[in-house]
Amino acid sequence: MNVLGIIASGVAALFITVALAKGARRAALRPHAPDEPGGRAPRAAALRRAGGATVVLGVGTAAGGALWLGAADDSAGSVVGLLAGAGIVAALGLVHDLKPFRAALRLPVQTAAAVLVVCLAGLSPAAGVLAVLWIVLVTNAFALLDHADGLLTTVGLVTAAGLLACAALGGDPALTLLPATLVAGLAGFLLHNWHPARLRLGASGAQFTGFALAASGALIQEAAPSGRAAWAALPVLATVALADTALVLISRRRAARSLLRDTDDHIAHRLRRVRVTVPGTAVLLGLWAAVPVTTATLVYAELLHPAFLLLPPAGSVAAVFVLLRIPAYTPPRTAPSRTASRRTTAPTTGGAAIPSAAPAPGAAGPAPGKGAPSGTARTAAGHPTVPPPPTGRSAAGVAAERS
Repeated sequence: MNVLGIIASGVAALFITVALAKGARRAALRPHAPDEPGGRAPRAAALRRAGGATVVLGVGTAAGGALWLGAADDSAGSVVGLLAGAGIVAALGLVHDLKPFRAALRLPVQTAAAVLVVCLAGLSPAAGVLAVLWIVLVTNAFALLDHADGLLTTVGLVTAAGLLACAALGGDPALTLLPATLVAGLAGFLLHNWHPARLRLGASGAQFTGFALAASGALIQEAAPSGRAAWAALPVLATVALADTALVLISRRRAARSLLRDTDDHIAHRLRRVRVTVPGTAVLLGLWAAVPVTTATLVYAELLHPAFLLLPPAGSVAAVFVLLRIPAYTPPRTAPSRTASRRTTAPTTGGAAIPSAAPAPGAAGPAPGKGAPSGTARTAAGHPTVPPPPTGRSAAGVAAERS
């Protein structure tokens, strides 16, 4: 595949993705009914959540058109397997965007798509098993990064650029087709996914991006010349995604929480707790991803010694331990005890507290340890009436005066 074909495919993917994303954004901004019956999400929210389908269509159309024009005759089977497997997981993600289901149901479909890629690429059984495990792991690791505006798009863009450089340096130029179109598609979608995001990748775009990156890396490693350290260089490209997955699993294991239930314990959530903005988080993780990508590309090009590949994972491990010190889960609130609430709460009538009646000047209160007599007259509001002050005259004298 020549350079002009790669550039043309990338330009086509860029324009198609931008046009589709713009149309999806306009459709999402149109006024609709507030809520559909049955408790479903509004149509505008569903369109924003499924915005990653524009990346799938843009990249798939550009790469498919290049294949139809004969741009990858030498490795057409490998590229077709990549597109087919990525399309399968993208369709599964689109179904999840429209009607969510359990995350455990994705694993069989992702495994079947990875097996399809391996079979069409003609890998050996041992290499095929390792490639399938790697593809499923990295696909879910990248999909977990879609929890902040522009985060997965930025990290995926940087990683795809590194794969494009490694594929161009490798022995099979046809494998540059999917990374090139993916770089262009993610760049076009980033215009609408940057904070504040008008569209989101959703499960469809996130799984498509992760699967395309993982499968492309596995096939580029298989096609690399024997003298290059591809077996160590290409896995380093997924350092940020794997670090976020490790952080999440360790945090949930320590807190005795479910490993499959997503909560606010990712890297971006912890950075937000230390006052890092959403755009700053995307830029910071993009720079973090650029370090292992650049190192792996230089090692793959035989410009650096393979020992330098130990630096990015070691730094990521240190960063994970630092991020673990940032609290991710709020402690549960303790309810006040009943005895304390009874002591501090005054008796109420109709929701309002009843103040105790103060004794009138000169009137004697009830004896200590004894309450008011049961026959005491009360007002309509329930307050005890205050008796008139004693005058010192007897009832017989008052009657005599009246007569």
